[in-house]
Amino acid sequence: MTRLAIYAGSFDPITRGHEDLIRRSLGFVDRLIVAIAVNVSKQPLFSFEERADFVREAVGDSSRIEVHQFQGLLVDFAREQGARLFIRGLRAVSDFEYEYQMALMNRHLSSEQETVFMVPSLETTYISASLVREVARFGGKLEGLVHPSVEHALRAKFAQR
Repeated sequence: MTRLAIYAGSFDPITRGHEDLIRRSLGFVDRLIVAIAVNVSKQPLFSFEERADFVREAVGDSSRIEVHQFQGLLVDFAREQGARLFIRGLRAVSDFEYEYQMALMNRHLSSEQETVFMVPSLETTYISASLVREVARFGGKLEGLVHPSVEHALRAKFAQR
């Protein structure tokens, strides 16, 4: 039986922290779906296609990693994909309350699915996509925060504004 997990998020953009969790997740699952969420209440900086390309560039060409887009409830998407495990990252205590609430709601909606919380590496604990966007907006140093292709795209995006 293949162990399939889903790591869902907006990945706008993917950071070194996301990359860390993706790679480490492969230590205990056979396949991982990186599920890029469509949030109808937010306007992403990058399109789905750009974000999917960034994920593939950042983690390499692995047959064990798939990138999909989804809209709606994560539990429904997981059921369609045949996944029973969600991977979630916890950078700080402030993340816990939200993530715990989401895990409980997902369990309420689908008792057969479980959530695993992972702590990022020490080097990536402070990195978030929103902070990366803010640093990029003001021309700050992005080295070590994102893959070089993401850095280039961020610089280009904010140069247009």
